[in-house]
Amino acid sequence: MKNKIFIFDTTLRDGEQAPGASLNVQEKVEIAKQLIRLNVDAIEAGFPVSSKAQFDAVQRIADLNESAIITGLARTVEGDIKAANDSLKNAKKFRIHTFAGTSDIHILGKFGNDRYGKTLIDKRKTILEMSCDAVAYAKTFTNDVEFSAEDAGRTDIGYLIEIIEAVIAAGATTVNIPDTTGYTMPHEYGEKIAALKDKVNNINDAIISVHCHNDLGLAVANSLTAINHGARQIECTINGIGERAGNASLEEIVMAMKVREDVWDFKTDIVTSEIFNTSRMVSAFTGMVVQPNKAIVGENAFSHESGIHQDGVLKNKKTYEIMDPDLVGVHESKIVLGRHSGRHGLIARLNEIGYHPDEEELKQIYEKFLELADKKKEVFDDDLRVLMGDEIYVKDYRHELDYLHVNIGTTTIPTATVRIKTEERLVEESATGDGPVDACFNAIDRALNEKFHIESYKVRSVTMGRSAQGEATVRLRDGSESFTGRGVSTDIVEASAKAYLQAINEHIIQADVTELLASVQTP
Repeated sequence: MKNKIFIFDTTLRDGEQAPGASLNVQEKVEIAKQLIRLNVDAIEAGFPVSSKAQFDAVQRIADLNESAIITGLARTVEGDIKAANDSLKNAKKFRIHTFAGTSDIHILGKFGNDRYGKTLIDKRKTILEMSCDAVAYAKTFTNDVEFSAEDAGRTDIGYLIEIIEAVIAAGATTVNIPDTTGYTMPHEYGEKIAALKDKVNNINDAIISVHCHNDLGLAVANSLTAINHGARQIECTINGIGERAGNASLEEIVMAMKVREDVWDFKTDIVTSEIFNTSRMVSAFTGMVVQPNKAIVGENAFSHESGIHQDGVLKNKKTYEIMDPDLVGVHESKIVLGRHSGRHGLIARLNEIGYHPDEEELKQIYEKFLELADKKKEVFDDDLRVLMGDEIYVKDYRHELDYLHVNIGTTTIPTATVRIKTEERLVEESATGDGPVDACFNAIDRALNEKFHIESYKVRSVTMGRSAQGEATVRLRDGSESFTGRGVSTDIVEASAKAYLQAINEHIIQADVTELLASVQTP
């Protein structure tokens, strides 16, 4: 029997921290459902205390009451831990995950105030006590408590041994040794895990977990090396998304062990045929494109252009493919979707690629599908993924684009007319601009009688061909906060208008939440 490696998915927490990857509550719930189909062992659903939206998302995922362990992150602060418990308590199984910086760089940088101690030795002692107190407090809510020694990759091994032994004694059942900055080389990381395994007296009372970042492109290599030295839980994300250069990629770790079973005495319980669907769902909802040459799930992962390669694969797939594409859920669609397709064909294909809308959602998506099918000869899987993310899960917005007309030409000043549907009325305005998109944005500003600061604007083609859908992403900045909107259409100007309005709506919703919280807290 091969030893089990636990897969702890943190796409919805660390993955969402990637710039521009923010998810709304419904999107997080849908991804969580797909992660359950993927059969991950634990889902880190978010950081409950950080915002109302984070709390609600964790609570909604916990309410699914599925077999996966639902986890919430918390600092070594009682309020954080209490919020985590309150959001998780309805889950069938849940874990509170608390953390503290343990490297000298983190301690001196984040705990520099003298109230934590005047010397490094004093500060280390304070951090150890705070960590143990946090674990003990979390233990009053659940038997499943994880502690992370943040920046363990750069933490002095003597102090790391001391704090890991102490938190296990305080009740931690999982101890995470993160390479938070992606700094560590595989041999160094393996030696650090081996040292903990050898020198922490009570290490067998807890599972060793690893959480590696990809700043030097070594996240997967470090994670796999850690397994060989005693780690039994891997923390990772779909498509490797996350802070800076991202996290260890779930699909790469799982398939490395699956394809090379001859060299690994370990296994996971991941349903590998759901990998591709999960990858594309996360990409569609976050707006983060999977690079074509990405291992396992990239567009080119099972593509062959070279004549020599094509000849070899036609004769025997194993000449240039080390795994069957079906193993990760990559296969040609058997249903061609177009303007004459019915609801049954649409729902069958949606189910096949991982979406399970209810009757009301199906009604909405079918109407949008027919509109798109009228513009295109064939609707592809990526079109459907974009349609699901763009139309169904964007709800309760204050402003909607009701009408758009643009005049452009080589000798004409670009002019846009928009009609915006608000909660109370229809507002129509026109404006000029430096190009059709700028004119459109100016017209929306006039209609809403506000001026918004655009931090970034990007466009890309979602699918191929002349009738491809275009995706526009707009990020607005208001002080220290940013708000991202995404729009999709075969008309890139319309996509840009929808993205701009969606970002404005996110801004308004956040302002309403802030105002509501302020009114609740006011005596």
